[in-house]
Amino acid sequence: MTNGVVTGVVLAAGTSQRLGTAKQLLPYRNTTVLGATLDMVRSCAFDQIIVTLGGAAAAVAQQVDLTGVEVVLAESFASGCSSSLRSALNLVHPRAAGIVLMLGDQPGLSAATVERLIAEGTSAAITVCRYRDGVGHPFWLSRSIFGELARLRGDKAVWKIIESGRVPVSQLDVDAPVPLDVDTWDDYQRLRAATSP
Repeated sequence: MTNGVVTGVVLAAGTSQRLGTAKQLLPYRNTTVLGATLDMVRSCAFDQIIVTLGGAAAAVAQQVDLTGVEVVLAESFASGCSSSLRSALNLVHPRAAGIVLMLGDQPGLSAATVERLIAEGTSAAITVCRYRDGVGHPFWLSRSIFGELARLRGDKAVWKIIESGRVPVSQLDVDAPVPLDVDTWDDYQRLRAATSP
């Protein structure tokens, strides 16, 4: 368990290139994809929540409840998620031992999984969630690797560190499938179908 400040970072600066419209603002339940994700994040034991925004920032600010969230604009958002992460690192509270990294297009992520990661996974440099069908977010990233994170470029950047073997990676077993993230219309339809009554 971390001592002191617990910081959550939500990456939501993507360009939604494959989707053709801002996925952050797609209707989901009684809000939007990003709105539902932030509702879940706010229900967790975070002292600080940072969300990164990019090309759709103005529309997100108008349509999504950002209460209790620190917003950072990723200036080079089109270059991949590493730009978003670098922007967020500058805002992380100095007493935070690291960050819990989440995706803004993954509203099905369970608060219970996030809470377990905070409670059980924060003693390692990196902890990932091992779901029944693979590895997925949230990730715990210790402050000890912030320097390496700040040097990343491009997309899937954190995965490059995880798969490099340079940093020890712990796993938190989660008895559930990897939560859906929305990259295509098919993903969005699957997400809606999975949450239909």
